[in-house]
Amino acid sequence: MSTVHSEARHKASRPWRVFKLSRLFGSEKFQLWASGVPILKRFAKAEGEAIFDLVMGFVSSQVLWALVELRVLHSLVDGPLTAVQVASDNSLSEERAEILMNGAVALGLIKIKSKGFYVLSRKGASLLGVPGLTDVIRHHAHFYRDMSNPIALLRDEVDTELSRFWPYVLNASNEAPAGVTENYSNLMATSQKLVARDTLKMVSFKSHWKVLDVGGGSGNFAIEVARKFAGVTLTVYDLPQVATSAQARLDGERMTGRISFHPGSFRDDLLPIGFDVITLIRVLYDHADLTVMALLKNAYNALPAGGRLIISEPMSGGDRPHRAGDIYFAFYTMAMRTGKARSPNQIAEMCRKVGFKSAFVPKAPRKFITSVVVSVK
Repeated sequence: MSTVHSEARHKASRPWRVFKLSRLFGSEKFQLWASGVPILKRFAKAEGEAIFDLVMGFVSSQVLWALVELRVLHSLVDGPLTAVQVASDNSLSEERAEILMNGAVALGLIKIKSKGFYVLSRKGASLLGVPGLTDVIRHHAHFYRDMSNPIALLRDEVDTELSRFWPYVLNASNEAPAGVTENYSNLMATSQKLVARDTLKMVSFKSHWKVLDVGGGSGNFAIEVARKFAGVTLTVYDLPQVATSAQARLDGERMTGRISFHPGSFRDDLLPIGFDVITLIRVLYDHADLTVMALLKNAYNALPAGGRLIISEPMSGGDRPHRAGDIYFAFYTMAMRTGKARSPNQIAEMCRKVGFKSAFVPKAPRKFITSVVVSVK
């Protein structure tokens, strides 16, 4: 038999081998046997704990939400508390308050000290220190209700709360109500610092560049760029309804000399020209493919030869799925009923289709925060 045929036969046998192993590991008899073998016992225990983590994951997230909603972690910043004090502050029985606090201990967010006092752990303090994280956790109440029936969500049989919470995304035009656009921009702004800082670890800006930040909201990303790279001038491009809050933010940060605001809708208008770089920070994953392709073409037409398009947002893992992109953001965008988490390769290919000649993907320091694709015209 030839080498080629041998290799083909060997590869063809792999799925059968995987199938047989799966049946073996899935056997109750095998699991019982493995749990008693010293060498395998450790692995069986670790795997069992990991599986139970999956089972109780939703409950853990709900305990976290309750701690944030009741501001228990915030209260511990001021000093130790007993379960009695937590109960009194939050209209809980002492027994239920103790259950909540012990749950927080199990999550590693607080610690138990002597005489029944609870104190904030380093992990809990770090959670409070992440810009906007507690606001995002509180907002997850909408998402959790949408995930209460994931099969209906997968079948698109449910009118999701997130789709009603984010009508700005579904109708990002000049007619969007000011209150809706402001609500969206404020929530996004709370976590934008993390995204901006990780993005700027992956890309740099030359001092003479002019940058157009499309969908830039109140200017959070532009401000971070201006702080890090002297000489760069920036323009924030977003809906007219965002102009007031954006201008107030730029005035407060004393950035009006380096950052300007240009009102417009990338769905309805051509992007302004005269810029070396266009940035799309957490924009594409909010939208469907047709909208994204139109926006990318709009950006391509606005840039000069050699101009750069920088895309930064949470992305899926493609052929190597990971938890942040392929669980959290994939289902979040599904619940929004528009957009989706795309892999860096998918985004790079979309950029090539509209005319960009090259694209590269810097190594992301924290994929659960953001990944980056840079395309060159």
